[in-house]
Amino acid sequence: MKKQLPDCEVHFLTKPAFQYIYKNNPYLSALHLLSPKLSDTIRAIKQQNFDLIIDLHNNLRTSIIKASLNIPSSTYKKDRIRKWLALKFKWHKLIPSEHLVDRYMDTVKFLGIKNDLQPIDYYISGDYKLEDFLPPSHRNKFVAFVIGATHFTKRLPNDKIIEICKNIKHPIVLLGGSDVQENAAFIQKQTGAHVFSTCGTTNLDQSVFLVSKAYKVIGFDTGLTHISEAFNKPLASIWGGTTPELLGVQPYQISESLIAGVELSCRPCSKFGLEKCPLGHFKCMKNIPEGIIVDFING
Repeated sequence: MKKQLPDCEVHFLTKPAFQYIYKNNPYLSALHLLSPKLSDTIRAIKQQNFDLIIDLHNNLRTSIIKASLNIPSSTYKKDRIRKWLALKFKWHKLIPSEHLVDRYMDTVKFLGIKNDLQPIDYYISGDYKLEDFLPPSHRNKFVAFVIGATHFTKRLPNDKIIEICKNIKHPIVLLGGSDVQENAAFIQKQTGAHVFSTCGTTNLDQSVFLVSKAYKVIGFDTGLTHISEAFNKPLASIWGGTTPELLGVQPYQISESLIAGVELSCRPCSKFGLEKCPLGHFKCMKNIPEGIIVDFING
């Protein structure tokens, strides 16, 4: 929008927890954060005298904001019913084939905005160096392996990660939060010196920096994996109980990618992941062949 309508002001409203994604974006005129009370947020943004709302969330909160401001708006269409039917009855043909980015772009078509077909943008906050985080052995042509994810059904079991790591010929850096720090220590112990863990010792901005310097990336359906697309790194994304087609979040505008997942009648079992496999077998992750991932990374 800012590139194609240079005289416009683009403001962005998000939760405080997500401000790191946007606070360094040079195309934003201002970043606004949701207050604990929605009425305080509405009062603050009313003072800005906006001309237009682009609603990319389409939930109760944004509906209240739009009604309170009473100005023109354009809203992302979520296709809730079709997604529910596709998830409940596995009617995959109901799912739109468009990527989420392209569906977001529909909200600004009426302004004459066209997709520039470029990778996503991400702006790292800190001025970091590899030696701040990695030993000399892992600073050249390393593979970033994102082993963290919010929900269990998005994570590959440790034994599968270990087998993949053992067969990759490049140094490997494990990335994730403190919730997978113990997992990472176990994986590191079982695989040897060519695997180095930063899990629980780096913040998200630092992890994004490491991803930006990686040779290739392996990751699950999680934020850091999707952010890696901003740096056009060859990406092997591994999918268990969730599928990229349901949400339209397959790798976007990157030159080389692999989507690893297995066809099962029970998959997908959720849109955003679950704390355990509903059927108890977890075949969606356990049946993924390690070889295709290893070959992609080593190739």
